[in-house]
Amino acid sequence: MTATPAPRTTDEPGPGDGLVRIGAIVFIVGAIATLITVAPLFLGTDPFPSFAYAVCMLMGVGFLIAGAGVLRSIAAQRRQAKSAA
Repeated sequence: MTATPAPRTTDEPGPGDGLVRIGAIVFIVGAIATLITVAPLFLGTDPFPSFAYAVCMLMGVGFLIAGAGVLRSIAAQRRQAKSAA
């Protein structure tokens, strides 16, 4: 008889959940920065300095962090399934 792993409840964070949350926050900060740096194009004002455009790169960084969290969660689920089999 094989033991089946207990289902995870929503109260306990799994591996990778923290990375997904952090990645989402970083992504949102980058998305807001992108909207702010594009606004002068439509408003006809002076563009922001180069540093503001560098902050826009946080959108991609946040996406990568969240993706790493998803991959970590997948790896943990595979290990759990392999140990149960």
